[in-house]
Amino acid sequence: MTITHLDIVDSTHHYCQLLDLQQLEELALFWADFQTAGIGQRGNRWESQKGKNLTFSFLLHPSFLAPAHQYRLTEALALGVVDWLQPLLPSHRVYIKWPNDIYVGHSKICGMLNEAHLGGSRFSSAIASIGLNVNQTSFPEWVPNPVSLKQLSGFDYHLEECLHSVMNCIKQRYEQLKKGGTNDIHCLYLERLLQRGEACFYRYQGEVIGATITDVNSYGHLQLFTNQGQQISCQLKEITYIFPEIECVDS
Repeated sequence: MTITHLDIVDSTHHYCQLLDLQQLEELALFWADFQTAGIGQRGNRWESQKGKNLTFSFLLHPSFLAPAHQYRLTEALALGVVDWLQPLLPSHRVYIKWPNDIYVGHSKICGMLNEAHLGGSRFSSAIASIGLNVNQTSFPEWVPNPVSLKQLSGFDYHLEECLHSVMNCIKQRYEQLKKGGTNDIHCLYLERLLQRGEACFYRYQGEVIGATITDVNSYGHLQLFTNQGQQISCQLKEITYIFPEIECVDS
């Protein structure tokens, strides 16, 4: 795994977009101390203090994956982060909030952004970008529900060691996917899916509804049954989680 360490960049994701991805080896990684314009899903802003957290992007060549199974890549990468975090937080349960945010309780500790590129009928490359709250303990008021490893554990962490460890976990899940483990990956993802199987409240089409998450299909659409017995399928930004203390827009 080749690591390029950047001091300051607008965003590691944008940095990768400007590169010739076909000339880069798989898992080439770009890690920044500070992003001036970090981005999340759908262009949302990602906030991180300089030198406190992990903000990085890496390259994949998932040509083995059919376009219809694109979301299984998202699931595998999210599981890799969970694999790393859970042993560090033994008194907490780490969840995946659809589509690929990592949560502890109702607080967000990690955000992910995946961008895949087709070459013919297969994927030629993908950029995966991760923002992981590690040592930051204060966040701006506009950040709705953040939490960090240090806030949960009380410990300081060595960022470069964390980077290598989390990437090893991600790589293991990616290799599992390569070996045909799409069904296993999906089942494990569902086991970690926040609020799956629970009757909860959401904001959908301008109204508050009661519904239960049942699945996520291969295209990444969230599947729910409403309290009225209607099945709905939601794409990103079509549904908002309502937690007791905050409404949390998917990002």
